Amino acid sequence: MTVTEQAPSTRPYAPPQLPCSQADPGEEELVSRAAGLVPLLASHAAETERLRRLPDTVIDAVQAAGLLRITIPRRFGGYQVSLETKVRVAAELARGCGSTSWTVSLINVCNWFTALYPERAQHDVWAGNPDAKVAGVFAPSGNAQRADGGQVVSGEWAWASGCLHADWAVIGIPMLGDDGTPVDAGLALVPMAELSIKDTWFTAGMRGTGSNTLVAQDVFIPDYRVMSFTKAFEGSYPREDKDEALYRSAFMPYATAILAGPQLGLARTAFDLVLAKSARRGIAYTVYERQTDSPGFRLAMAEAALRIDSAYLHALRVIRDIDASAAHGAYPDYLTRAHARATISHAITEARVSPETNADLFGSALVGLPQHNVTALV
Repeated sequence: MTVTEQAPSTRPYAPPQLPCSQADPGEEELVSRAAGLVPLLASHAAETERLRRLPDTVIDAVQAAGLLRITIPRRFGGYQVSLETKVRVAAELARGCGSTSWTVSLINVCNWFTALYPERAQHDVWAGNPDAKVAGVFAPSGNAQRADGGQVVSGEWAWASGCLHADWAVIGIPMLGDDGTPVDAGLALVPMAELSIKDTWFTAGMRGTGSNTLVAQDVFIPDYRVMSFTKAFEGSYPREDKDEALYRSAFMPYATAILAGPQLGLARTAFDLVLAKSARRGIAYTVYERQTDSPGFRLAMAEAALRIDSAYLHALRVIRDIDASAAHGAYPDYLTRAHARATISHAITEARVSPETNADLFGSALVGLPQHNVTALV
């Protein structure tokens, strides 16, 4: 594998032209914009898979719709929407392209992480470019040495979804004490210009996420751009402003919940595709010329529909609890946080099981769904 220097874009930065006159759209408007992009995303799904990244047409359209600003603070030009809206946006985008939905989800959650840093760090990222995008890898890795005012870090971090479109990255690193020994694990904020990308993302599906490996070689990271994982897990964030509800959300439940959006949208898309074809398809080796004439088919579809509904209901209940806790300023205790993560995992399992349980039913009908969407589900 070769290491290539990262170049987020060859085009000069220009503020996007939003598709409506409202500078700060409402949350329902953002969901509607995501739904409106579905035909475009679907038409570029094969190209996305072939390129192993989002095509410029797709990333430009998503950015122009404001869907990469949704977790950025308003004072930097973002929309600062609820977690529920973020997940609903991702679910809509997944109806057109699973890779696009996943990439947008991961960039938005990394933008949210960035908003937890001190104002100085946030200013570094967004003051000169309100559309700056952040990718990243959670898992602590690499080597670090203390330096005056910070640490010098080297290492590799996989898998960084969206890194090919990012301006900054968050990477997990060891945090060192004054004597140079590890005392904690932290999340470091680094310009992509100081990192390179190793081309390692070769998969059977979801290739368009471009989830390659980030590489750092003796990169200096100032202390104000490193956030303690231990403190973050307990809700102690280094940002100065404690009044913005979105940035009081519980760290791990929030980071887990964002993964549900693409899965929910893909499951619903698979169901809709099977249903749309069912009146025109027979069932091999039976007397049924239409799937819809078969009681077995109807029962299988009912089971799949209920599993998808279950996935949505479980996910939204937890997501709304996360939003409500943040709004009231009450950080959930350990058991509540653990339950939130478990419930989101269960919701994702239900979304995946809907086509898996009915493999014969779905398998014959998913021929028309882009390969990266099918693989993401099954």
